[in-house]
Amino acid sequence: MRVIITGGGTGGHLFPGIALATGLQQRVADCEVMFIGTRRHLDMETLAEFDFQRESISCMGLKGMGLTHRFKSLAGLPGAVFEARRIIRKFGPDLVFGVGGYVTGPVLLAAKLLSIPTCIHEQNSVAGLANRMISRFVDKVFLSIPGDYPFPAHKTVVAGNPVRDEILAAAREKQEIKRDELTLLVLGGSLGAHRINMLMLEAIAIIQEESELAVHLVHQTGIADEDRVRGGYAAAGMEAEVAPFFKDMASLYKRADLVVARAGATTLAELSVMGLPALLIPYPYAADDHQEKNGSYYVDGGGACMYRESELDEKLLASAIIELLQSPDELHSMAAQMKKMGKPDATRRILDDCLKLVGVTGGQCAPKTGMS
Repeated sequence: MRVIITGGGTGGHLFPGIALATGLQQRVADCEVMFIGTRRHLDMETLAEFDFQRESISCMGLKGMGLTHRFKSLAGLPGAVFEARRIIRKFGPDLVFGVGGYVTGPVLLAAKLLSIPTCIHEQNSVAGLANRMISRFVDKVFLSIPGDYPFPAHKTVVAGNPVRDEILAAAREKQEIKRDELTLLVLGGSLGAHRINMLMLEAIAIIQEESELAVHLVHQTGIADEDRVRGGYAAAGMEAEVAPFFKDMASLYKRADLVVARAGATTLAELSVMGLPALLIPYPYAADDHQEKNGSYYVDGGGACMYRESELDEKLLASAIIELLQSPDELHSMAAQMKKMGKPDATRRILDDCLKLVGVTGGQCAPKTGMS
């Protein structure tokens, strides 16, 4: 069996694709996977750790850009589709699966023109532009969480957001451990979050001054703020692990007692599988404000609290962190509610439907059609 997974640009798109790809290789003997994505450093570095074939195409996004950029993007679309068609014909996939990002549009359109089965996964509570446009002709649409989506109901399934194997394993191993020191994990997404970084530097001084909490801090900063954040914590005498990007998220999740994070769909899926309470600060410029809507689902379920960045200052952030860390019963309740909303079987549920779609039985594929 051969499968193309397309998408990327952020960890939120990339990691579910990796979870699906590794799940396929575990279930189907001799399954070959190709990723068609962006040329961003995150994509290239992350995928280099896996034995997937990799390709990229030349295309640009449409949403949130100026008129000139949109015109260039539209003008380049036929070439991107032609480029994707060439890659697809050479690889000969049984299925093409889109996990989000502007690169998915041309690839899925090319696959449709070649009569190859196609699926998409929408991680967020608000459908992205690419997924809205291509949902009309794909065979199956998978959702992370329930919501009001503009997708055809007859081919839409709420399956959850695929989570990487190492995080699923960590979730099975995680146990409540009584420690003298609490671990606060701060995440800004795969690209970092400058405003959260600066707020934390100011809030930590207040936490140290106004509480007797023994807190160990783990902070993912993104590349731009690493040195400033590291230096700020050192100057404050705060014990902290600081890095632009952590690869081994599973071990960090196992240690965390509370997470301060943006409200990206993949981060939330991982936190819910792990059963980790969260203080969410949605990215205010996310398309269609989808991060706030993502976060609302988990807040309504009792697993998280949320603050708009515009209403948050260092005093409020410090107060919220202190209140939660000083309330073990509240943290325990939030963790339990978060765990209830997790979908650790998302990968299996999606792959079950995908394999049925392409006629895989006993590890064998039905003959392909199209590819002309």
